Amino acid sequence: MSWDFFVPMCVGDLVKTGGINQYVVQDVVPPKQLPPLLTRFKAAFRSQGAVCILEHFDTGFSVLQHYNSVDLAVKEDALELLVQVVSGLAVSLPTLLVSTSLSAAERKENLNAVKMSVFLLCKLTESLESESYRQCIITAPAKGGKKGKSSGEGLLQWDSERERVLQALIQLLQLDIRSLWNLSLVEEEFISCVTFCCYKLLENPTISHVKSKPTRDCIIHLLGLLIKKYNHLLGASVKVIQMLQHFEQLSSVFAQAVSVWSTEYRVRAIIGEVIREIAQRSSEELAREGSGVKAFASFLSEVSALVPELMIPNISVLITHLEGESHTMRVAVCEVLGEILVRVLCGDGLDDSGKADRDRFFDTLQEHLHDTHSLVRTRVLQVYTRIVNCKALPLCRYTEVMELAVGRLMDKSINVVKSAIQLLAAFIAHNPYSCKLSSADLNKPLEKEMAKLREMKEKLQEKAPVAVIKASELWAAMVPELLVTVRAELEPKTEEENEQQKDEEHGDVEEEKVAEDDRATAVQIAQYLRNNKYRNAVQLCVKAYSCFPESELFASLSTLNPENLMDTLALIFKGSDEDSVELSQNLPPTPKKEVLKESEDGELKKQEMLVQYLKDTETFALQVERAISVINTMLYWKTASVVQEAVQFCVTVCEFSVANSVSGVRKMLPLVWSTDAAIKDAIIQAYRRLYLNPQGDTTRMKAQTLVDSLSELMVDASLGTIQCLEEIVEEFFSSGSSLQSTVVQVLWERFTGKQETSALSKRAAVLLLGMAARAEREVVLSNLDTLCSVALGEKVTEDFLLARDTVITISSVTDHVRQSKGAPFRLPQDHQLFTCLTQAIAEGVVMEDTHWQSFMEQAVRLIYFLAESPDQLCSRLLQRSACLLLDQIAEGGDFKKDDGQMQDGSQESNEQDKQVNCVCLAQLLALCGCVAFWQVSHLERSVSTELRRRRGEMEEREEKEKGPASKAKQSANESTMEDELGLIGATAEDTEAELIRNICETELLAGDNLLSAFLPLLVKVCSSPGRYSHPQLTAAACLALSQYMMISPSVCEENIRLMFTVLQRSTLPVVRANAIIALGDLTVRFPNILEPWTQNLYARLSDEVPSVRQTAVTVLTQLVLKDVLKVKGQVSEVAVLLIDPEPHITSLALNFFNELATKDNAIYNLLPDIISRLSDPERGMSSEDFNTIMKHLFSYITKERQTESLVEKLCQRFRTAKTERQWCDLAMSLSLLSMCERGFKRLQECWECYSDKLTEPGVYEPLISITAKLRRGAKPQFKAQVDEFEKRLTAVHTRGLENVESPEMGEENQGEGSSEKTVTRTPAPTRGRAKSKRGQTKPSISSRSDHSFVTPQRSRRTKKPAITFSSDEEEDEEDAVMAESETPKVTTPIARSSRRARLRN
Repeated sequence: MSWDFFVPMCVGDLVKTGGINQYVVQDVVPPKQLPPLLTRFKAAFRSQGAVCILEHFDTGFSVLQHYNSVDLAVKEDALELLVQVVSGLAVSLPTLLVSTSLSAAERKENLNAVKMSVFLLCKLTESLESESYRQCIITAPAKGGKKGKSSGEGLLQWDSERERVLQALIQLLQLDIRSLWNLSLVEEEFISCVTFCCYKLLENPTISHVKSKPTRDCIIHLLGLLIKKYNHLLGASVKVIQMLQHFEQLSSVFAQAVSVWSTEYRVRAIIGEVIREIAQRSSEELAREGSGVKAFASFLSEVSALVPELMIPNISVLITHLEGESHTMRVAVCEVLGEILVRVLCGDGLDDSGKADRDRFFDTLQEHLHDTHSLVRTRVLQVYTRIVNCKALPLCRYTEVMELAVGRLMDKSINVVKSAIQLLAAFIAHNPYSCKLSSADLNKPLEKEMAKLREMKEKLQEKAPVAVIKASELWAAMVPELLVTVRAELEPKTEEENEQQKDEEHGDVEEEKVAEDDRATAVQIAQYLRNNKYRNAVQLCVKAYSCFPESELFASLSTLNPENLMDTLALIFKGSDEDSVELSQNLPPTPKKEVLKESEDGELKKQEMLVQYLKDTETFALQVERAISVINTMLYWKTASVVQEAVQFCVTVCEFSVANSVSGVRKMLPLVWSTDAAIKDAIIQAYRRLYLNPQGDTTRMKAQTLVDSLSELMVDASLGTIQCLEEIVEEFFSSGSSLQSTVVQVLWERFTGKQETSALSKRAAVLLLGMAARAEREVVLSNLDTLCSVALGEKVTEDFLLARDTVITISSVTDHVRQSKGAPFRLPQDHQLFTCLTQAIAEGVVMEDTHWQSFMEQAVRLIYFLAESPDQLCSRLLQRSACLLLDQIAEGGDFKKDDGQMQDGSQESNEQDKQVNCVCLAQLLALCGCVAFWQVSHLERSVSTELRRRRGEMEEREEKEKGPASKAKQSANESTMEDELGLIGATAEDTEAELIRNICETELLAGDNLLSAFLPLLVKVCSSPGRYSHPQLTAAACLALSQYMMISPSVCEENIRLMFTVLQRSTLPVVRANAIIALGDLTVRFPNILEPWTQNLYARLSDEVPSVRQTAVTVLTQLVLKDVLKVKGQVSEVAVLLIDPEPHITSLALNFFNELATKDNAIYNLLPDIISRLSDPERGMSSEDFNTIMKHLFSYITKERQTESLVEKLCQRFRTAKTERQWCDLAMSLSLLSMCERGFKRLQECWECYSDKLTEPGVYEPLISITAKLRRGAKPQFKAQVDEFEKRLTAVHTRGLENVESPEMGEENQGEGSSEKTVTRTPAPTRGRAKSKRGQTKPSISSRSDHSFVTPQRSRRTKKPAITFSSDEEEDEEDAVMAESETPKVTTPIARSSRRARLRN
């Protein structure tokens, strides 16, 4: 063979004339001649094998050249042949490659065969892939068509054949075919041909799908072979980057590929190359759209999840992206760090380098908890959550990370908050401290162990030896000073100096006496040296030589000079210490002392570790408690996902018994009524997990646990909490749980006393039985006798709370609770239940029990719900109660009903009797009011409903009795009959309603009705508070009177003035609060009667008692939002509560305006009146408070038209403003508006309104702040207008309007300006102005003209006259009621207009 085949860069190059010995295609066969040529090709392959490609290459090349025009069958045949050729080469080449007798011609022949077959197969594969992708796009919309079906079949065949092609190439390239090339250097074109085919296949959008996994794995392994054996490393890394940039879906594919190449093929350098390529991308480039940053980030995250240990050597180049602009890359790097920390740098077996890396990575993550982008903060929190769940967070970092997580709860991003809650829940669930996290419980053990640690330290300090300093060290320190002393002693002295020295040393003569032997003298000299008595030591040393000349210690002093004397002193001082050291070294060791010392040190270390553990646990518990307080506030956020996370957190902390965790569980309970199904389901699941899935070995134990947990939750629970629990417990009993019967049995045992339980447990048990009865009525109905005998029998007066809860339980079987639509379920009057109830109520009237009234209210309610003819029962009940009270009065003898007081007396017993009688009278009046209220409710609900039901049944019977003839007649006149029936139905309903109203008006308070007998007494008690001054009596009488007023309009009109007198003048806050609630109900029932008194209701918003203000704002919120009261300027009183000192009242006012803002333009329409009222000088509101209120109200103005209109209105108010303070308020209000371009133009147009006020700083500064806001982000043209306006403002402010405006403008506005000045420069009101008197009707603020707009000035409020009630003279009793002149006379009927009409107006 004289030619060589060179793999071309382009398919068409093979047709052109090549170089010397280069193969060129001789004959490109037309498409029609290809099928027989392919048949020859097949025959040659069967006879010659894979080498036949050398002769039939042109046939395969012709298929490529005419690819678009040949049939699909030809393509399939060509592909099948080429796959067989490549597979044949993979089978035949191994024997040839190992053969030592392979000639050059055979080598060239096989090399050409390999290159030819691989070239044709790769190019044909690329063409088929392109065609299948193109057909997939074209036929995607046409499903079911013939063309779509055929193309779909072809595509399906190609999907099955693609894997065979790749397997054939893998089999061939796995062989060591490099030996076929000269010097084993495989040409780059051959490698590029195969790799280009692989990358072409990877461009398929479905390559990352599950169904493409076999193809994907083959491509990864084929590229792995090329990287490992054929030097494709650099090319692969560049291609990975390029394809990631253009095909985002390949991030997971290449992540898997890189992990396979680095692990299975041992090419670890590929990760470094790819990461370096990514790291070299500039931050600005990655921040641009279309830069492939999402694919890069996803690739890094997935690679770190697959091979985290291989990321550590390359992490340094990635960390630079943490400072870049692309938040996506910052997220990816943080995820990489998280994977490394979880799977590599974890555990206790790390070396110093690993620990340093771990700490550095944790520090980096903590820094990015404060990243500028919320997505980065969110992902870092999620990374920490995974770290905590995998227990990879070092204990020393728990406190720090926990603190950061709690801080992220205040983040403005919802996703960050959710992730922070999840992290905190993970901290609690996987905490290494304790399963019970209560700081209160941990405090005592911590103090105990700290005291024990202090004792241990004190004992060890007592036993600890004194630190010994070596004699050589001491000697070195004293040498300089000692040398000076030695030289001074050895110098010759005069006689005077000797005498002076003798006198000084006279006291030390005894100390310098030489001891009996030289050793004792040396010890004495050493002692002198230790005590810094250097002169004594030197002198004694000199004397010792004269006494012991033969001693070795002093022998060197035969020649007395400083050097010898210093050597002798050194020998004495250091030698004694060294002797003692040698002596101690010669002593045998004491093992007992060493063991004891080691054990004491070990115990101390253990105790220190225990104390530190308790400290960390307490700190952790405190942080959890702080987090609970924050997360509990999130339970009522508008974002459902945050609420769900908060609910899960509350469940987690409750399971770990964290302090205050039950508060969150109770707080989330009302969410069971949420309209959001996800939130409601989360609450039910949470309570089921906490309380309705008990643990226990037997069913009985599980039931006991369930009842205990629910009973604990109901202790001290409010009525609202119990109502919410009803929903959850009812859901439990409706679910068909296997525990139901056992739970009911345990509850009955507790209620009846078979199990010894407390009174609270009994009450909880009976309430839980009532909740179960809502799902199954027979639970209670079949045990009424038991309920009556246990709770309502002879001992009922001992525990009215148990009796009350029992009545509530029985009420759960009534139709009103169950909302039954059939015949009403009622019990006869002589039933044991009603006998017990009436007896208990009557006996309780003459008793002093604080819980009787709550029992009475529930009992009367049950009588009207469940009894036949309840009015008769209650009439007898009132009569019996009044008789018992009269009997008690008769027995006492001192109480006179006519006077309402006891006779004067100083005895203590008399005072006691008076108090008891007042309480009993109050209880009787409360019973009267309750009966009156429920009697009206019974008529309007039960009786009316029953009348409608009976009428419906009668009409149905009449329809059934009609024959076929009447039905035919009815069908003939169908439209006419329908109209008549509609009129008849409406007339019937009106007749029934009129009947009920007539009964209420004429019969309920008729002379023969017992209720009417108590009405004069109620009026008398309420109108004479000085005489009837007992607080409970006054409160009961006022409440009962309001309930009587619900009966009919006539009673309401007669007593409405008295009720508002009580509301205004009563000294008891509870009476005023009750009156507000009652008057709110009366406003709903009789709106036309109450409408003139609306101002008096709003007046209670400024009551001095917080509880009254809270009640007032709650009632008025309901009335306004339900459109019962018209929204007028009095809403300014609610606005004042936005700065109330009580936070709860402030939140109620805030809620009022939030709800009011949902109504169309409500706040916008009210703002002018609110500003007028708040700016009233008589109110005296400070500027800070005014600004705070206005800032909140203006936040609801978001529409440009509203802003523009308000700018004009506020500017016009400058003309009528009378004080400087008022100008400042108007200017501040303008600055609080979210000014737009249109609003700014309106502000410029109204220049004349405020220009003469600009000399005041309080006017100028807010207007300047408006220009500063407008300048931000403004367009150049608009910005120039703002700058010009600001210059104009500044000029007028600094020089005055007269010196700035042009003469023409001055002449034009001369007349107008002079008139304006006379108005705007009006002096402030004088102190002697006339004040309005009580009773005079003031015109409403809304009806005033603009000239009445005045700025608030703090006025001196005069003391209100003390309210005194006459209690001595009968003729002065009516003084406590408002005068006739104080009663509103304007009665504006409230028309019940439709919502459409209100919106139109």
